[in-house]
Formats: sequence, C-alpha cells, structure tokens
Amino acid sequence: MKKFEKVNLTYSFNALEPYIDEETVRIHYTKHLQAYVDNLNAALKGYEKFVDKKSIEYILSNVSSIPKAIRQTVINQGGGVSNHNLYFSILSPNPKHKPEGKLLKEILNTFGSFNNLKKELNTASLNQFGSGYGWLVKTKRNKLKIINTSNQDSPYSLGYIPLLTIDVWEHAYYLKYKNLRKDYIENIWNIIDFEIIESLYEC
Repeated sequence: MKKFEKVNLTYSFNALEPYIDEETVRIHYTKHLQAYVDNLNAALKGYEKFVDKKSIEYILSNVSSIPKAIRQTVINQGGGVSNHNLYFSILSPNPKHKPEGKLLKEILNTFGSFNNLKKELNTASLNQFGSGYGWLVKTKRNKLKIINTSNQDSPYSLGYIPLLTIDVWEHAYYLKYKNLRKDYIENIWNIIDFEIIESLYEC
C-alpha cells in the first residue's frame, strides 16, 4: 500500500534558533508529526483501492469520498500530516523575508500592505481558541484569504489551497514561550520563507 511520509527537513533541528528552539523542532517533527504519519497509514490499511495514487491533499479536498468507517480518522490524522508538512516546509534559517512578484501584487490588492497581512494573520492565529492554525490561503480564483482552523482540520477540506500557516498547538511553542503565544507568533516571521510561499501561490 502507498505510504504517506513526513516532509524532509532542509535544515537541522537547531537551525531555527533563537526563534524556535532545537528541542521543540525535534519533538514536533520526530514525535508529533511522525505519530500523525503512522496513524494515517494504519487507518488506511485495507483501503488500498481508495488510496490508489491519491495525495493526502487530494483526499482532504474530497472528504465525502473517504469511506465512512475511516473518514474522521483520515480527516484528523491526514490533516495532521498535511498541515505539519506545510508548516515545516515554509520555515528556513535563511528565509526570503518579504514576498515579490504576483504574490506581493495580490497581497497589496487584498490587504493594502504586507504589514496589514501580517497583522491580520497574527490576529487570526492569536485568537484561535485552543489548538489549531492561522492560515493564508488561496481561493480557486487565485485570491487571498486569511482563516483559522481548529485541531487538524485542513483548508483543503474548505476548498482552499494553503500557502502559509502558523501552528498554534501548544507543542509548537510551549517549551520556549510557555503561555506567550503572541511572542511566538510575532517571532515566527523571522523564519518564514516567502520563496516557498511564492512558488505555492504560482502553482
């Protein structure tokens, strides 16, 4: 059966310091994300015909097609895989800090300025009650929108393509920031790589 995997890190566990500490990255990636990968693959055993050659993003975009017996498990565990894979892929110790080109043009059209985008996404992330994510997503018409989601719900299931995410589950920041979610949200912009996000927008 096809096995889903976690994204390969392009940086070492300590490379995101001082903004995210080594222990948090190591545990988040090797324990939390790996658990979602293992649980997703376990849930899909016996459903080889359903999985076939589908990506997890395709599956989450078509939740009504998931067999009912495993639907919620796949939404939870598959969302955990997809959401985390994006999160880890857009972080970099040497990021491109600001967008350019088509993405910047659409940011200006939608939010008025890059700083306004940051403020709105920070607010969405900070105000997410409990565990979840703040997102910058692309609509089917290539427009931009900021949303937040609970637990491991995926923007794909809402008809959006995720471009940028801020993980606000406590395990993403609590070892360093304790209860100061706001500080973590503000600091993560230092390691968000807009070269990756631009490529996602232009796909």
